[in-house]
Amino acid sequence: MDAGSDRMAQRLMVLGAVLVMLGLLTGFVSGSFANPRMGLVAHLEGLMNGTLILALAAGWSRVRLPVGQARATFVLLAFGSLANWLATLLAGIWGVGGQTMPITAAGHSGPAWQESFVTTLLIVLSFAMVAAFALVIKGVLAARERP
Repeated sequence: MDAGSDRMAQRLMVLGAVLVMLGLLTGFVSGSFANPRMGLVAHLEGLMNGTLILALAAGWSRVRLPVGQARATFVLLAFGSLANWLATLLAGIWGVGGQTMPITAAGHSGPAWQESFVTTLLIVLSFAMVAAFALVIKGVLAARERP
């Protein structure tokens, strides 16, 4: 693994560990949220996204991307995974999200600006994560072609 790839793997490991920690800490307080079910979702988002990023860090040596694309991948992953935790955390605290998450936020709604903020964050982070993993797939395929 070259130095740049090793640094990226380390950055991904830190990001993954931070997300797991945020998920664990959220689990302590999620029952006191306006919507405890969304609090549970925030807890799980932190744990699952953190685990996903840690797994990606472990396999990063098999991803070949130009430096700029590797950086973009990290930024997209960091934004998408942290925003996912934050959007669900805020939805739980505010008791909103019925429009975008009807099962976990059923019967909960709040001021339009809170609903809009959570909805917008969820939409934007979804595109960020799709773009990040498109780059990861590209990098894995490139590594397969030239070891």
